[in-house]
Amino acid sequence: MTPKLAWRLARLVLHLLAGLATCALVFPWAGMALRERLVRRWSARLLGICRVRVERARGPAALDHALVVANHISWLDIFVINATLPCRFVAKAEIRAWPVLGWLVAQAGTVFIARGNRRELRHIFKGLVDALGQRQRVAFFPEGTTASQGQLLPFHANLFEAAIDAAVPVQPCALSYLDVRGGWHAAVDYTGDTSFVDSILRVLGGEPIVARLASLAPIPAGQGTHRRELAQAAHDAIQAALQPLDIAP
Repeated sequence: MTPKLAWRLARLVLHLLAGLATCALVFPWAGMALRERLVRRWSARLLGICRVRVERARGPAALDHALVVANHISWLDIFVINATLPCRFVAKAEIRAWPVLGWLVAQAGTVFIARGNRRELRHIFKGLVDALGQRQRVAFFPEGTTASQGQLLPFHANLFEAAIDAAVPVQPCALSYLDVRGGWHAAVDYTGDTSFVDSILRVLGGEPIVARLASLAPIPAGQGTHRRELAQAAHDAIQAALQPLDIAP
């Protein structure tokens, strides 16, 4: 391990400890607005330690109240979105097992869902509708797992029903991670046999990253809309925004 990588790793550990302290001492009495500010600031600092610069792509401004859906590439995704659009996330249960970070995202309001558990899905669905009804911004990754950069897996449509029941629009967001040449960043992919620790070391030890977050046109979700139609419309919008990038010479 190089001295630079060791220093970045030490800073990351200290930042995680600061997050644990905030969750234990501040979150129990903090209101929603204060929590959102703390989550936004903590996520931005985490990305700074990882040398990830968030770049908002041109396009419509993100809605304050919507069901946010995005493509899923890396463990960085949650923090990129929270650094700009603090959300209450629904995420796969495996994220809860991430060392320290899993507990922290849980304290930030993330709801974890196990694959194939229909009873749990119904319970979580009701919670999503209630949260949207309270004008919270809720987000999830409809692919259900991570994909390599530039690829987009089919979307699971079940949770899109929450937007219909709560009568709120769906806000698609497209995520990409770029290197200094403007191409896909090789260190970010979190697929296959790559472990969580291996991914962190690759990110910390690689070259700086530009995380590009594009808020796309909202999709209305009124009565009479079908969840599969919403899922496909969001998929098509994100797919169009993830066209291959030209790499500068």
